[in-house]
Amino acid sequence: MKFALVNPNWSFEGSIYFGCREPHLPLEYGYAKALLERAGHQAALVDAQMERLELAAIRERLLAFEPDFTVLTTAPSYLFWRCAPPELRIPRELADAVRDVAGRMVVVGPHASTTPRATLRKLGADAAVLGECEEVLPELAGGWEKATSVAYSDEGGVRINGGTRASDMTALPGLSWPRATIAAHAHHHHRFDETPAVPGAEMEVSRGCPYHCTFCAKDNFRSDYRRRPLGIVLEELDGLIEQGVGYIYFIDEIFLPWQELLQAVAARPVKFGVQTRIDLWNERMLDLLGEAGCVSVEAGVESISDLGRNLLDKKCRLSTDELAGRLIHAKRRIPFVQANLIEMRTDDPGEVESFRGQLIRHGVWANKPVPLFPYPGSPDYAIRWGLPDDRAWERAHDYYLNRYAEFSDVQDDRPVPLVQLEVNAPV
Repeated sequence: MKFALVNPNWSFEGSIYFGCREPHLPLEYGYAKALLERAGHQAALVDAQMERLELAAIRERLLAFEPDFTVLTTAPSYLFWRCAPPELRIPRELADAVRDVAGRMVVVGPHASTTPRATLRKLGADAAVLGECEEVLPELAGGWEKATSVAYSDEGGVRINGGTRASDMTALPGLSWPRATIAAHAHHHHRFDETPAVPGAEMEVSRGCPYHCTFCAKDNFRSDYRRRPLGIVLEELDGLIEQGVGYIYFIDEIFLPWQELLQAVAARPVKFGVQTRIDLWNERMLDLLGEAGCVSVEAGVESISDLGRNLLDKKCRLSTDELAGRLIHAKRRIPFVQANLIEMRTDDPGEVESFRGQLIRHGVWANKPVPLFPYPGSPDYAIRWGLPDDRAWERAHDYYLNRYAEFSDVQDDRPVPLVQLEVNAPV
């Protein structure tokens, strides 16, 4: 069988999306391609965002490949599955443009995992993968009814086989990318200490998180914490370094302290960035993190009060002063350290500004608190409305626009209502 794995050429006009706009390596498609080929199938990865392909060019690629299955994703790389654009405008435009040359159309991503029926309807797709997609896609060659963790359309409506899939991270291979792909990857995600002069790349050391903070949309994917084998990680890393990569961003849901990994990376000529929780690192491990080549840390603090952090179910064992101390210590070892803050009504605005000012004076960037979007698939959504239904994305989006007058600092204009963004979607 032939599988075309297509990442759309994303644009975000009118969206609430506050993730990075630059192209990132589509790790989920890299793993899927390797597993499909291991199973004897042909797989072609079409990264329209990286290559800046227009719809006509994507269509030409599919015409030449003649796929049996075309896989579309609803989020711009696995890095942003947990904060994807709520709207399906771009995937829908792509689906409409290639429908007659796509073979059977399969959707992967957070929308497919959380609201499969609505996603199938909006995109006019044949099937949706529930959860992490790498191991599911090879099963589709045997028919929808034999695959697990899949929703598919038939004459009786939408059928769902199994629950959401969590991939076996010990079974996923080390990824190897074409040299041209790496050479084109100039972006160094979340790096601010210097201007990139060599290619960057993204990798995973682990997937999932052992915590269940209310704001995090990971109930249906990237939930349970799983590490990749150290040998596989280093094999992949060495391959990227050999191709000229000088910076790695580890997209782990939460990059946890791992002494053996940091010692191994320290011996290699590469810099890297991570996202983590500062309360999980002691000063000795922060020192090792810096010695290993870390130049960027994005640390989730979220609230400056014990009450706020408890309401978010962070299970943080440090006080606010202790969190500030860890961040300031990290900045002595690492060029860029950021403390992420969420808008919490429990936090006094004056105290928030005092906390931010203290960190900024020590060189730590602390953002102005941003409004919290209640992503379907997060505990926050479930607390407000229960399990997601077919209108979950519209409900969360309406709530967000009606509740807040200001949004994140990467949104220059007021976001457009979801129904307006998806005006061409069938009802």
